[in-house]
Amino acid sequence: MQQRQTDRYLYFRELAQTSQKYYIPYINKYKKIPGTKVLEIGCGDGGNLLPFAEMGCRTTGVDIDNGRIMDAKRFFEERHVDGLFIVSDVFMLEGMERSFDLVICHDVIEHIENKTAFLIKLQSFLRSDGLLFIAFPAWQMPFGGHQQICHSKIISHLPFIHLLPNSAYKALLTLGGESERCISELLSIKKTRMLIEPFEQLLRQAELSIVDRTLFFINPHYETKFGLKPHKLSALIEKIPYIRNFCTTSCFYLLKQKEV
Repeated sequence: MQQRQTDRYLYFRELAQTSQKYYIPYINKYKKIPGTKVLEIGCGDGGNLLPFAEMGCRTTGVDIDNGRIMDAKRFFEERHVDGLFIVSDVFMLEGMERSFDLVICHDVIEHIENKTAFLIKLQSFLRSDGLLFIAFPAWQMPFGGHQQICHSKIISHLPFIHLLPNSAYKALLTLGGESERCISELLSIKKTRMLIEPFEQLLRQAELSIVDRTLFFINPHYETKFGLKPHKLSALIEKIPYIRNFCTTSCFYLLKQKEV
């Protein structure tokens, strides 16, 4: 397992830095952020929300993992920053309809089985002029299977192993000493994987319009993690569907509800 997966405060700081340096400027081109109401679904430890809260936004984070929510509350309290954090399955979340100027969903949708229902649920939280920011790794990129969560230092750094057939992938994870819980999670991600083309088909089904799409060859978060400067996919590669899924380490989408 990579260090950031065990040191939650390190991971919290890394996410906060990436959010401040890349997510906020990206979104701010289309919606002025200070003072807005921001909701993050799958907020984890809350790192993405910290810079929004420090800008005076009223932030709410939702995650199904109680431990992550407890960490988020503690990290925000230590920083003397306000934020509301809720333990809930997004599909069970009620009472927040049409309440937010911005909804964030970072590296979550690739874990969701019913993606159309998920997108419809996300936009239910938006005000009429609200925006939805979704980021995810294209499935076929080197670490699109989230194998970095593995406890084995070797397996957690092996690219493309998630593209193996299920039986071979499970055998490799078992050989590496991974727990049944970890193997189950990774196989679930393999089942619910996300590619660019199916995602954009889902957007049409959910009646969401693309305000902006940016595909990255080098994920902006890699600057914080590895010191690598982010690079967007070249215009030529972006036009080739099969190849771009192998080359895209992160997809940024800014979305709005279609006008009736």
